[in-house]
Amino acid sequence: MASAHLDALSSRHATIDSKIALEMNRPLPDSAQLARLKREKLKVKEQIARQG
Repeated sequence: MASAHLDALSSRHATIDSKIALEMNRPLPDSAQLARLKREKLKVKEQIARQG
């Protein structure tokens, strides 16, 4: 079960990373949205570190 949770977290981390890349490639990136996504990505990364 822990492996499934870790896989879900890794998938979520990759999804957030993709969203950040998309936002960065916009002509006028939304800095508030980027900050929110980066905070969320960091939280997920910390959860992954605690699981591993």
